Amino acid sequence: METYNNVNKASKEEQKVDIQLYDALSTVIKDLKSKNPEIEIDETQERIKIPLSALKLLVEILEAMSKGKPFSLVPMPTEVTTQKAAEILGCSRPHFVKLLEEGKIDFTKVEKHRRVKFEDVMQYKRKIKEAQKKHIIDIMQSDEEIGLYDT
Repeated sequence: METYNNVNKASKEEQKVDIQLYDALSTVIKDLKSKNPEIEIDETQERIKIPLSALKLLVEILEAMSKGKPFSLVPMPTEVTTQKAAEILGCSRPHFVKLLEEGKIDFTKVEKHRRVKFEDVMQYKRKIKEAQKKHIIDIMQSDEEIGLYDT
């Protein structure tokens, strides 16, 4: 797998093919019921099972390529340091450690070092974004009620 250092961009010829592939694959995926559908390689008539999540990722890649957008696949770590987690959330490391100590995000300790699951950091980020969105909506509704905001 290539890293973020190798950003891929489709040529004009590839974009034409990618549009057709994207349309065909996205249509087929909607009708799939299995989590591991079987596909056939036309050239070799070999049938292989492929996870539906991988096919969905392929659809996203084909969509980006068909639009000429550069893309990159980057494997994500299962655990991150407190510094990396703070960067993901856009806060300082001491603030992030405070969130851990308050029990807002699960973590494990390896000797003196704290390790946090990447998915837990992303889940907390989604939770915070949802709370922010709700607060904005509440403020807008409040402004509408007192006549400060017209819809």
